[in-house]
Amino acid sequence: MKLLKVKTVRFTQVVEACGKPQVYTLWQKPSTDRHLQSQLKNNRVMTILKSQSGTDFGVVGLKESKDARYLIFPKSLKRLADKRIVGIDWTLLRD
Repeated sequence: MKLLKVKTVRFTQVVEACGKPQVYTLWQKPSTDRHLQSQLKNNRVMTILKSQSGTDFGVVGLKESKDARYLIFPKSLKRLADKRIVGIDWTLLRD
């Protein structure tokens, strides 16, 4: 069995490069949320999920899950699309 090496990047580096994100709450299906669809098209959405060990990590784009949280960044996350974002620091979010 070959293990895939997932490249990671720290959340603080993402915030430095792409700006402070806002938490986004889904009040409707993602497919009918026009604001969310616009942000997805511009690669500004990050989904925060829990790993099996219970730590938070992020992935670029929308990954629907019952305990997922969504962040919207002021700048595109496209260059981080294949990376796992680790070290989520909730104090770095925009008020």
